[in-house]
Amino acid sequence: MKILLTGGLGFIGSETAIATIEAGHQAVIVDNLYNAKIGVLDRIEKLTGVRPAFYEADVADKKKLGEIFDKERPEAVIHFAGYKAVGESVAKPLMYYRNNLMTTLSLLETMGEYDCHNIVFSSSATVYGTPTHAPLKETDPRGEATNPYGETKIMIERILEDASKADPKLTAVLLRYFNPIGAHPSGLLGEDPRGIPNNLMPYISQVAIGKREYLHVYGSDYPTPDGTGIRDYIHVVDLAEGHVASLKAFNETKGVKIYNLGTGKGTSVLELVKAFEEATGVKIPYRLEDRRPGDVPENYADVEKAKKELGWTARLTIADACRDAYNFQVKNPEGIKD
Repeated sequence: MKILLTGGLGFIGSETAIATIEAGHQAVIVDNLYNAKIGVLDRIEKLTGVRPAFYEADVADKKKLGEIFDKERPEAVIHFAGYKAVGESVAKPLMYYRNNLMTTLSLLETMGEYDCHNIVFSSSATVYGTPTHAPLKETDPRGEATNPYGETKIMIERILEDASKADPKLTAVLLRYFNPIGAHPSGLLGEDPRGIPNNLMPYISQVAIGKREYLHVYGSDYPTPDGTGIRDYIHVVDLAEGHVASLKAFNETKGVKIYNLGTGKGTSVLELVKAFEEATGVKIPYRLEDRRPGDVPENYADVEKAKKELGWTARLTIADACRDAYNFQVKNPEGIKD
């Protein structure tokens, strides 16, 4: 199957490109390099022996996207392209709404014009809003998002539901990620943010190599055992394999299908710090600070549906993710070169 990956040079997109190639599919990558680097393409080739077709383009540019579809004729799309930082979305909501919604609308319109009726969407556990219980199931209602980033995910899920009702040929798989961490075990690929990291694991890794003085732990008064927020941290390699597993949904009935991708276990921020220290032997200094706007106390996934219908479960551990993230940071102290 020829698969177009929007945002395919990003943290999750690049791992998924590798997983799709290793599964025997043909990958085509579209990325505007806003939060990714062209050097990732060389590393995908080094790891797989295949250099995917690559187009530097903004998915919101419908004319350019149409040219790519006209040339490549993909059979399916995995849609990663979008801004993703919770804190930044609170500070810059209009930027998030414009980018994340316009890229999706442009993509869906172009797919329809080129007879492509299969899409996997990179959604998020933020669509559940502020959880009243855990674990979270796919049958739980979407809540009120606590930040604009989450609100764009809710809106896009609704757009895909409406589009599938209007187009009976369309299959839309909504993958609700929990918290991706880790890196490729080779150390060639990993989370490589520009500037100060917005996510926890790359910040911990940068503290570990002395690039940052200490870790900011936002919130120590949550109603959790140690007062810090609890999340379901999933290794990015497992997450990528979940995307490949989800492709089988295209062969089933049409319409919208929803799957949680997580481990089914919650880990607090301080537990993750301890696991990192145990896995790497590096002490991580940290400071407890006030909560951040938009954060929730606890969430983790019920993953039985993905196990039953897709035959997928997370197989890597928190310790694996910590070792792999640290290995990537040590080998790439200044990140991947452009």
